[in-house]
Amino acid sequence: QVQLVESGGGLVQAGGSLRLSCVASGRTYSRYAMGWFRQAPGKEREFVASISWSALSTYYTDSVKGRFTISRDNAKNTVYLQMNSLKPEDTAVYYCAARASPMIATLCQSYDYWGQGTQVTVSS
Repeated sequence: QVQLVESGGGLVQAGGSLRLSCVASGRTYSRYAMGWFRQAPGKEREFVASISWSALSTYYTDSVKGRFTISRDNAKNTVYLQMNSLKPEDTAVYYCAARASPMIATLCQSYDYWGQGTQVTVSS
């Protein structure tokens, strides 16, 4: 089992920045790829970014490319999402997820463990 706890969400003005963190505990000796997803009110949960266990591979949804950066520190069992140039349409609950594979993935069903989410609100 892996437990994931996100932090770093909040209220920010358009154009601002936030950095989300996700700390993993439990069976963290396994090689997990990590992902960030988000869900806005009334919408489906959508993929944002993913990073492989080695951090050599990353992948982003088109709407955040060039603005968001996913990274990880395996020594700290932590994955980050640096979000710059935030837009009101980025407003959502952001979820961290882990999959029992070292390779990145973009589908929700590919992930085995989820955090509780952290709210990000971008005002115009």
